[in-house]
Amino acid sequence: MATLRCSSRRQDGSALVELTWLALLLLIPLVYVVISIVTVQRSAFGATEATRAAGRAYLLAPDVATAELRAYQAAQVAMGDQGVELGPGELVITCGPTVQSCLQPGSTVEVRIELEVGLPLTPALFGHSAASVSVDARHVEPYGVFREAGS
Repeated sequence: MATLRCSSRRQDGSALVELTWLALLLLIPLVYVVISIVTVQRSAFGATEATRAAGRAYLLAPDVATAELRAYQAAQVAMGDQGVELGPGELVITCGPTVQSCLQPGSTVEVRIELEVGLPLTPALFGHSAASVSVDARHVEPYGVFREAGS
């Protein structure tokens, strides 16, 4: 006849504790990945909208000096809407087919934004984020063949 043996160690409630720890250990990295993806996507969306807004603002200005100022301000507003700051030198505006053809009938304006997005909760080494993702956006806006030339 078989005898039942009872363990002297009780396990009441230990499954709940183990499940809680397992959930925390799996959930924390998952939440970090989601936050990182949202941060990069927010920056990419901001850069795309900023290039579009800057190109349109550039073409609506009466002269080149005003156009550059308006384009930079429009890009700052668009990036600010996404909670991302536009640093100096991250916005590049070029005119085509030649540099002198800005705001001339048939010309185009190309706006580029290139920035590094630091991942959240990563320490900075030597003033730069240790883990970052490169985000860039490009938008080309035509001036129009039948428009009057700007100054």
